[in-house]
Amino acid sequence: MPIATVNPANGETLKTYEAMDEEELERRLRLAEATFRTYRTTAFADRARLLNRAADLLDEDRAEIARVMTTEMGKPVRQARAEVAKCAKAMRWYAEHAPELLADERPAESDVKDSGASHALVRYRPLGPVLAVMPWNFPLWQVVRFAAPALMAGNVGLLKHASNVPQTALYLEDLFHRAGFTEGCFQTLLIGSGAVDEILRDERIKAATLTGSEPAGRAVASTAGEMVKKTVLELGGSDPFVVMPSADVDRAAEVAVTARVQNNGQSCIAAKRFIVHSDVYDRFTERFTEGMKALKVGDPLEEETQVGPLASEQGRADLEELVDDARRGGATVLCGGERPDGPGWYYPPTVLAGLGREMRIHREEAFGPVATLYRAADLDEAVLIANDSPFGLSSNVWTREAAEVDRFVRDLEAGGVYVNGMTASHPAFPFGGVKRSGYGRELSGHGIREFCNITTVWHGA
Repeated sequence: MPIATVNPANGETLKTYEAMDEEELERRLRLAEATFRTYRTTAFADRARLLNRAADLLDEDRAEIARVMTTEMGKPVRQARAEVAKCAKAMRWYAEHAPELLADERPAESDVKDSGASHALVRYRPLGPVLAVMPWNFPLWQVVRFAAPALMAGNVGLLKHASNVPQTALYLEDLFHRAGFTEGCFQTLLIGSGAVDEILRDERIKAATLTGSEPAGRAVASTAGEMVKKTVLELGGSDPFVVMPSADVDRAAEVAVTARVQNNGQSCIAAKRFIVHSDVYDRFTERFTEGMKALKVGDPLEEETQVGPLASEQGRADLEELVDDARRGGATVLCGGERPDGPGWYYPPTVLAGLGREMRIHREEAFGPVATLYRAADLDEAVLIANDSPFGLSSNVWTREAAEVDRFVRDLEAGGVYVNGMTASHPAFPFGGVKRSGYGRELSGHGIREFCNITTVWHGA
């Protein structure tokens, strides 16, 4: 895949870039290693000052970088501006909280004495250069939620971004440099995916994080396992959205529309499978389908647009194949389901009902504005349908019954359970999944400690 900005609203190639050669990659790896030796000794206050400055610059650049993201991958520009603001918020959150999150831990005095020590502690130390392989769907946020905690922990980062968002990738490198970080603290590598394996095998790279597809995650995990290097993987998702009889059905249907089509439906944590109790199924389906039909699809640079184009022509083709397979299998198309005429990689908000386990869309992630509806007779069946997926990233549950909430929290196989609301990431809460959605956690204290050497310090009596 070429490294290029191709506007998904019209298919026009705007900018192309040459991949970095081996000499430049070697220079950047040497620089990362050398920078880490000194950056790792800097004080939290100094790191926080730089990160807060980066947040300020983001705020100043919000309108400009939002338009760049929209032009590169098609998200509605209003959502792009919100993404920029979210990144600045996360930077400030880590700048403020990193010292307490990584503070020395003191074991119980009785345990210290029992070990034969005069005193002991646990200290969090940085690992070194970390390779980040990031996707195009949230081209700023996915990187910042890695970079902010990594830099505050004393690590340095090397970014291999998706090949269709090179301008955003280069902006990120420039942002951290303008904020005052030494050049080697954060570097963008303009390379194809085929170069990742060799870089990950380099001894100077100490760990890796990847957000992306399951095949990409398998490849990185395999190489990292062979090289015995730490990884964090956030892969696909096919999140359930369960609606029970006690729920505010109208509100649930309203939120369900947003939960499905945020970022043009191209979000790992977007609700994709809507599992509705029989008692409220017809009412929810009517409200939800009406909401999906009413969405304004169009030019993502226009303020009123709610759904823009998919990011790539191949992505639209993949989504069409899933819908067509379901239709051939007997699924009912309640709205959408047909590619519109005209330029750009648009696909309409679509609702499918009457799904069967043999259909591909039941097992595969639909990365676009396509929702699948399931009818559940009771709570037990709702849990069974929700868990009948290879993925386990997050989940949404709508009920006013405390006992039902407890049951869903206990039994749903997911990294998050959001009750009477839609899944959203926040710097204070851990983010990640189970099963084929990956392992490890981003954000919160759990995320900043993923790339730390958790060190026991023991002093004899």
